[in-house]
Amino acid sequence: MYVITGATGNTGHAIVEALLAAGKEVKAVVRDAAKGAKLAEKGAQLAIGVLEDAAFVKDTFKGAEAVYLMIPPKWDVTDWRAYQREITQNFVEALQDSGVKYAVVLSSMGAHMPNGAGPVSGLYELEQGLKTVEGLNVLNLRAAYFMENFYANIGLIKAAGIQGYALRADLKMPLVHTRDIAAAAIKHLLALDFSGHSVEFVAGAADYTMPEATAVLSEAVGQSFQYIEFSVADARAGMIGAGLAETIADGYNELFSGLNSGEYLKGYERSAENTTPTTLEDFAKNEFAVAFKA
Repeated sequence: MYVITGATGNTGHAIVEALLAAGKEVKAVVRDAAKGAKLAEKGAQLAIGVLEDAAFVKDTFKGAEAVYLMIPPKWDVTDWRAYQREITQNFVEALQDSGVKYAVVLSSMGAHMPNGAGPVSGLYELEQGLKTVEGLNVLNLRAAYFMENFYANIGLIKAAGIQGYALRADLKMPLVHTRDIAAAAIKHLLALDFSGHSVEFVAGAADYTMPEATAVLSEAVGQSFQYIEFSVADARAGMIGAGLAETIADGYNELFSGLNSGEYLKGYERSAENTTPTTLEDFAKNEFAVAFKA
């Protein structure tokens, strides 16, 4: 039995479907039965509940051979790190004496940083917490910045002809599509080919500066727009004005500060092993442009 958290999300649904196609027994963790209906039709067993419910998580994990762990985004929190710690504690406690031998974790580049990386420092705590579970083999997929994050800029692009972050314009960083993260997770969940506590970077097809990425997106939608390097204060005001909670805006700015300093990408070097197939150009043409024009 495999247990997949975040089963209706970008990575989770692909993982559930691939495991079912391989003939595996899968329990899909969902908040809402209606959202999990298509997975149930394909043969998944639904575990309906929330990860903040410790008893639910413990019951769901018991007896599984392997789990896919992720801390789902939650946009209405007042303390982002406290929410992450709650989910981490529930995962760790549920895995104790559960019989689970393998865990693939959606982590992130920067998860070696106990502080200074915003929500990614919460993933440091998750990685460390899982080390306390005796007999559990853990593979931490340290993913690059998601290409899909650019969707959040569509409104700003249409309104002002710009996209921006508090990220240095000269900073090169890897960008990954979530389907490539799912593919890495599927590969290892099927093979169960990892032991101890290990890390694998999932780095997308190439590294880009934000102006370079903006140029790719601009060409795909057929509309000229520019990248603006925002001050921390302006970025915070913009995120809060767009409806994000203060704790989330501050977390993102801390993450961007970690990237700007170079600490966030420490230990990452592009290689054949961590390069994945989906290019930003493919995403821009086939997905971003479609959403932009919708």
